[in-house]
Amino acid sequence: MDRRKRNKKEFIDLIDKNKGIIHKVSLMYTNNVTDKEDLYQEICMQLWRSYGRYRGDAKLSTWLYRVALNTAISTVRKSARQIDTVELDPRRHFHVKDEEKDDMTRNLFRAISLLDKIDRAIIILWLEERKYEEISEIMGLSKSAVSVRLVRLRKKLEEHIKKFENE
Repeated sequence: MDRRKRNKKEFIDLIDKNKGIIHKVSLMYTNNVTDKEDLYQEICMQLWRSYGRYRGDAKLSTWLYRVALNTAISTVRKSARQIDTVELDPRRHFHVKDEEKDDMTRNLFRAISLLDKIDRAIIILWLEERKYEEISEIMGLSKSAVSVRLVRLRKKLEEHIKKFENE
């Protein structure tokens, strides 16, 4: 198999193994299915463009998160068009079984959607149980900056969730 075909196959395997990450990032930066699908495709295109330049300095998942989050943030920034949005239903998009977990999930995602783009990315990575070092590397922040931001973000999310519960 020649190098180009091998690279395509490796890339397709990479996307297949990490589509969950790409879907989560796409979901967190959009409000409707169409925009989510568009962002998913944009992330995949950017991953393909960058794939040949991946040097292996960082873990593959770290590189993938960095490309996905940077693409999502820059796409959202560029998007000056106003579109009527539809809030995605967590029951349909996330497999949550009981009612209490469903409410908690909905409130968490609602609270996350109120964060700015950078903070949203940090929380996504933290919820994915990424280590502070990896979050630091992906986001281009120091480890201590990540730590401080996460303390503030968890507090902010907690406040938002309490408000939602009292509504």
